[in-house]
Amino acid sequence: MAKQEIRSPLPGTFYRKPAPDQPEFKAPGDHVAKGDVIGLVEVMKSFHEIRSDFEGTLTGFVVDNEDAVTPGQVLAEIES
Repeated sequence: MAKQEIRSPLPGTFYRKPAPDQPEFKAPGDHVAKGDVIGLVEVMKSFHEIRSDFEGTLTGFVVDNEDAVTPGQVLAEIES
């Protein structure tokens, strides 16, 4: 099985939920289809969806909810 990485396209704050009172987009162990949203990156009050380019099982997040991220930083890993 191949391990794929989902990376942040821009700097900002990473969120695993659409809102504080909502469930996570995806959790480790969940199936992820190509195009599924796995989180958001907020930059200057603008939220950008982070979508998977791969299909497989989410093995885990490399960053925590509300962590600051940089462009190219690995956010999550998917095993296909």
